[in-house]
Amino acid sequence: MKQKSFLFFISLFFAGLFLISYSLNVSGEEATGVSAPSDSISESQIQVYEDKVIIRIPQGARWASYTNTKSMSPVLDEGSNGIEIVPKSIEDIHVGDIVAYETKFNRIPIVHRVIAIKKDSLGTYFVLKGDNNMKADGEKVRFGQVKYKLVAVIY
Repeated sequence: MKQKSFLFFISLFFAGLFLISYSLNVSGEEATGVSAPSDSISESQIQVYEDKVIIRIPQGARWASYTNTKSMSPVLDEGSNGIEIVPKSIEDIHVGDIVAYETKFNRIPIVHRVIAIKKDSLGTYFVLKGDNNMKADGEKVRFGQVKYKLVAVIY
């Protein structure tokens, strides 16, 4: 029974890790219009044991819990937990990644997906959008506003 429980937990764990890339079909084309996040954790960084799972993340990982605003359901809701890292440079963030950023107007982080990376006279900025929102967020998000990048979801 203990072995079955462990296998069930591991199955759920890895299902959660890979759910955020649900939008790609077998041909690699987008099926839902949502880009999958970039690969931030390689298989060699994950070790699975009978009583634990170890994920080696060199960039200072942190545990995160989420509020269900419905903007990122079903990927993130109030029952979701995540592992986040602090991105070190603009090159660490790609279209499809889910990031937590602070708006210019308040310091409560918003967790949305990067849908485009663009440049203007001030430099590079990110266009973000909640998966369930009809429109992109209303501001150009600069790298300095990005606080964390989601690298794993655990349900």
